[in-house]
Amino acid sequence: MPNLHDTQPSRSYYLKSRNDGLRAPPKLLFWGLILVFLLVLLGITGFIFGFREVLRPAQQQRLIDQLPFLSVLRNPTPEGGVFPTIVAPENADAALSLLDMPLDIASPTGAPQESQSVAEATVSRTTVPPTATGFPTVASAPIPTATEGNSDDIPPSPTPVPATAATAVRFPTGAPRNSLPASARIYGLLHQQQTWNNCGPATITMALSYYGWRRDQAFAAERLKPNREDKNVSPEELASFVEEESNVKAILRMGGTLDLLKLLVANEFPVVIETSAMFEAYDWIGHYRALVAYDDAYDVFYFFDSFLGVGEAAQGVSIRYADVDTHWQAFNRTFIVVYEPQREALLRELMGRYWDEEDAALIAFETAQQEARREPQNAFAWFNMGTSLVALERYQEAATAFDQANRTGQLPWRMHWYQYGAFAAYFHVGRYDDVMSLVRINQNNARELEETYYWQGRVQEAQGNPQGAAASYRRALGYNPNFDTAREALSSLN
Repeated sequence: MPNLHDTQPSRSYYLKSRNDGLRAPPKLLFWGLILVFLLVLLGITGFIFGFREVLRPAQQQRLIDQLPFLSVLRNPTPEGGVFPTIVAPENADAALSLLDMPLDIASPTGAPQESQSVAEATVSRTTVPPTATGFPTVASAPIPTATEGNSDDIPPSPTPVPATAATAVRFPTGAPRNSLPASARIYGLLHQQQTWNNCGPATITMALSYYGWRRDQAFAAERLKPNREDKNVSPEELASFVEEESNVKAILRMGGTLDLLKLLVANEFPVVIETSAMFEAYDWIGHYRALVAYDDAYDVFYFFDSFLGVGEAAQGVSIRYADVDTHWQAFNRTFIVVYEPQREALLRELMGRYWDEEDAALIAFETAQQEARREPQNAFAWFNMGTSLVALERYQEAATAFDQANRTGQLPWRMHWYQYGAFAAYFHVGRYDDVMSLVRINQNNARELEETYYWQGRVQEAQGNPQGAAASYRRALGYNPNFDTAREALSSLN
C-alpha cells in the first residue's frame, strides 16, 4: 500500500503494477511490423517506378482501362500543358520585322494559267477578293463551337445516300468544274478503327481504299512505324508509303485552305489532313483525318476518323468549317492528296500554285504572317512562319519565328513530337545548345521518337563527337529501322 501522502508511487509499486497488468509486446513483433510497413512502402514505390519507367504507354493504357484510378500514376505533363520555354535570344525587333517581310509569291514558270480561274470559283455564298493564295476566303457569321466528336447540334446530311447509289456526285475525269455544288461526297473509302497509337497508318489506309487497296493498317504500320510506341508518323512518311507500296501517287503540301479542300472533294480526290485534337480525357495531340464530304448548308466537313469513327449513319464525323481550320492551323494546314497517275494533269490544274512545293511554302508563310499580325500572341502563327521558312531554307529568319512562338508560352507540350522545323532552323544557324534543349525535353516526355535522336546525332557530329553521333543515329534506327535519313547520316559518318 503506497503512502497516500507521496506525490509519486514508489518504484516497487510501479513494477508490481506492471506485472499485474498487460505485458509489453515482444520486440520481434514490433520490428516485424516495421519491416512489413517498409516492404509495403517499397512495393508501392517499386510499382510506381515500374509503371512509369518500365511499362510502355500501350501497356500502361491497358492497365488504366482495367483500373482507371491508375491514371494518376502517369508521368506528370508540363505545367499548364504547354511546352517548357527554352531561353531564346531577346530580339523583338527581328521578330516584328518578320511581320512586314515581303516574299516573292509569283506563280512559278510553267504553272497552268487556267488554274487560277478554277480556284477562284471555289467559293461558298459570300466571297471577298482573292488572297495571295489564289483562293477567295469565305465570309461567314460566327458560329458556336461544337465539341469535337460530339456533333449532336450539327444535323447530318439531309439525304444520306448509300455508296452504290447512282446519285453520287461524279465529275468527268479530266474536266475540272467551273463552279462547285453546295455539297459533295467521295464514296468508296473503307473506314479503319485505329489500334493503339496508329492513326497515321490507319488513315492513309482509308485513303488508299478508295482505289481498291485492301491491305489493312497493320501492314502500313509495319512499314511506317515498326515500333508501335513511335509517337510520330510524319506526313512525308505517309506520302512516301503511298508511292512505294501502291500503284497510285501522293502529293504533300502545306498552307492549304478550306476552299481547296472542297475543290478536291468535289473532283473526287481523297485528302488526308493533319490536325490537332483534344479528345475527351486526352491532352492536346496530333491527329490525321480522311476527308470524305462537305456541306455548305450546315458549314461542315465530314471525316472518316480512325479514333472517333464514321459518325451518324456512317456519313462521317461532322466538324464545322471554323473548327477544322482552327485545328488544322496547328500543323501549318498540311494536306496529302492521293491520286491516280492518269488524273495528275487534272490535279495539277486544280491545285494551281500549290503544285509547286516552294510556292506552297510561300503561300503558307504569307497566311501565317497575316495571322500573326492579327494575333501577335498566336503561337501557331509564329510556329507556322518558322516551318514555312525552313521549307524555303531561310533558317535565320525561321529561327527568329520559332523563338517568338516559344516566347508566347502557348505551344502545346507535344508540339515538337510531330514537327522538327525548330530543330533544323537552330541547327543550321549553329545554335546547338538550343537543339539539345529540344532534344532533352522530347526525351523526357517520349523516349521513342527517332527524329529526336537524329538531331541529337547531327549536333554531336557538328561538335566533333563522331562516336556519340553514331550512337544517336543507331538509336534512331533502333526505334525505326526504316528511317532512311538516319541511315544515310550514319553511312556518311562512317
